[in-house]
Amino acid sequence: MSVLVLHQIGSVHALPYARWFDGYDGDVVLLTCAQNLAGVAEELPGPAEGYAHAEAVEGYDLSGTLEARALDLARRYDVRHLVSVHERDLDRAAALREILGLPGQRPGTVLPFRDKLRTKEYVEAAGLRTAPHREIHTATDLLGFAEDHGFPVVLKPRDSAGSMGLRILHTPAELDAYLAEDFDLYGADQPNVFAEAYVEGPMCHVDGLVVDGRTVLAWPSQYQYALASYATDTGPRMDLTLDVDDPLARRLLDLVERILDALPGPADFAFHAEVFHTPDDELVLCEIACRTGGAAIRDIVGLLFGVDPTEAWLRAQLGLPLPGQLSAATPGRRLLPRRMSGQMVLMKRPGTVVSVPQQAPDFPWIEKFRMFVEPGQTMGPARHSSDFMFTALVSGRDRTEVVARLKQLESWFLGELVLEEA
Repeated sequence: MSVLVLHQIGSVHALPYARWFDGYDGDVVLLTCAQNLAGVAEELPGPAEGYAHAEAVEGYDLSGTLEARALDLARRYDVRHLVSVHERDLDRAAALREILGLPGQRPGTVLPFRDKLRTKEYVEAAGLRTAPHREIHTATDLLGFAEDHGFPVVLKPRDSAGSMGLRILHTPAELDAYLAEDFDLYGADQPNVFAEAYVEGPMCHVDGLVVDGRTVLAWPSQYQYALASYATDTGPRMDLTLDVDDPLARRLLDLVERILDALPGPADFAFHAEVFHTPDDELVLCEIACRTGGAAIRDIVGLLFGVDPTEAWLRAQLGLPLPGQLSAATPGRRLLPRRMSGQMVLMKRPGTVVSVPQQAPDFPWIEKFRMFVEPGQTMGPARHSSDFMFTALVSGRDRTEVVARLKQLESWFLGELVLEEA
């Protein structure tokens, strides 16, 4: 008996699956992406790390390649569970579970989260607000949407992740240029693209965990920047948790609970919901994913509650006891955060790194510090919303203290950084 893990993106060693599955009565088998493994400069883990089999698949992204290897290993190792944590693996994992008759999330409960238009249909049917939107098949559809809703116009793939493929057209001239230069890149018919009206106001996100059909932990944060600006934003991008006594926190928690009730989710899953807080004090759903959030959100939730949400999510799927405080959670009562937290990231930008600090300063409130570049490295603009130069995570008693500490850390870092501009 074994559990099969699909791992597409990022460090394999940062997600110690075999250790997390302590108590599982069977082997752990890992399939990962060969190109990603080379990109993060890691070696495959092996028996010493608790894996019965680990394999890097060439052409992981190609339709059918991963599936063929997964089915072969499922027969060889008597796979009884299959888990994945990355957005682009969720659909494939669900389809494989259906083929193999395994427990867990199936296509019918993945699609309402992965397909952003399907999400909006469920949420609007429950009487909740989303941004005006329209599926785009032809240039006329897009022109008509701009005529009806004005500018800016937001274009998104229905199944994207990490802001990849997102584009904002601010003026009629930008729309004309897009239609002339880029529209046909997707073909004459565009079933995977939709247009959305631009919603003013800061973006909040709520991250949490559902176990056996009930929310056991959840907490909101607020981005202090525009997510789609990653390629041009060279300033500090901060993400701050909301204080326990902030009325907006309670409103966001209540809204997301109603959204979860509207969607046909599985029994056990993590979620990352993004919600606009408009200037007229309305809450408007942007989108929601059935996975843990990216960047440092996993670490933020861990600081708030003393529980790694990804570990807890996977253990719940395997029927294993939940870690930490969650093991004592009671029905109808969510955990409250122990402290506040905030993250700051600086995106890559054109230039050559002359000097950059590799260690954090001796501030006791720094919870995590990571550099993604080194001296001599030449950078281009950020390619996606997680293409970082530097990330840091700090803690504090409240939001005010967290902001002050992030600004102090920013000043220190910029004083140490030396770039030769392109």
